Amino acid sequence: MNKNELIAAMATESGLSKADTEKALNAFISQVGKVLQAGDKIQLTGFGSFEIKERAERTGRNPKTKEPITIPAGKVPVFKAGKALKDAVG
Repeated sequence: MNKNELIAAMATESGLSKADTEKALNAFISQVGKVLQAGDKIQLTGFGSFEIKERAERTGRNPKTKEPITIPAGKVPVFKAGKALKDAVG
């Protein structure tokens, strides 16, 4: 499912227009990014949580030359599914 299909499905289920649904989805995505940038965590009970994890510096390989390279440390966004979502899926 792509973004347009998600918007259409959400609009059908909520009874909102596609334009309003798209605004709501874009606002959600924007806020998740802003909160994570600030270093905070978002918890949606039953759905899951979004947070930032620190990734340590590590050694990798250049796939073309097979030479070792150093991959710098960094921060990555992580989503952890909640119990209700896990139960619904599997």
